[in-house]
Amino acid sequence: MSVSLNLDNIAVVLHRPRYPENIGAAARVIRNMGIGKLIVVQPENCDLTRILKMATHAATEIVEEMEVFDSLNSALSSFQYIVGTTARMGRQRQDVMEPSELGKRLGPVSCENRIALLFGPEDRGLTNEEIRLCHSLVTIPTAEFSSLNLAQAVMIICYEIFLARRLRQTESSPRLASRCELEGMYEQLKEILIRIDFINPQNPDYWMNNMRRFFNRLPLRAKEVRIIRGICRQIDWYAKKCYRDGKENKKPDWA
Repeated sequence: MSVSLNLDNIAVVLHRPRYPENIGAAARVIRNMGIGKLIVVQPENCDLTRILKMATHAATEIVEEMEVFDSLNSALSSFQYIVGTTARMGRQRQDVMEPSELGKRLGPVSCENRIALLFGPEDRGLTNEEIRLCHSLVTIPTAEFSSLNLAQAVMIICYEIFLARRLRQTESSPRLASRCELEGMYEQLKEILIRIDFINPQNPDYWMNNMRRFFNRLPLRAKEVRIIRGICRQIDWYAKKCYRDGKENKKPDWA
């Protein structure tokens, strides 16, 4: 059975926007393109009068239903797939796609999963730490000057996704693990890898980036996350047992 992109499962997330006018303009874009929701995280100025002025009467409902969070982790915790936007490239910003590719990729995912389109602050964009929360990255190609107004960037990304809704997909992707479930797994995995001396405890996040990129290519379902966490618990139990046995001069079970 063929499926199409589900716009209701997609939300625009503005992280630390500086100007209420950009929030209002983003709300108007969401209304234009039929995107499901607007989420704002740690806004510097959330003046509703200025927001509504840019949103116009048509997008008043989007602003009224807008969610505001104090932290990015809490804002993203319920989402199964997160797309980060970036104008900068680098070692930690690999496999970056263009907006036209994004719509095709999100089609199968959007049927069973909530998707967040994450935009950073106007003056500096998303940090490397925030990029680590994303399953994939998208950039808007420009000429020599790469800086775009926040609302313009939201418009371009949402427009390409809106166009992709006409594409028919052969099948939908399964229900994926939420950001909250994944972060719990990554934290447990980091602790156990440090304990068994697999990664450098002085800079564990650097080594964990490779693990994140590896799992993001899959991506993981909730059941698979539980399996990995179960393996970590078993490794932890066995390591402690070996330590106790060593102190008591016991031979290991396999000896």
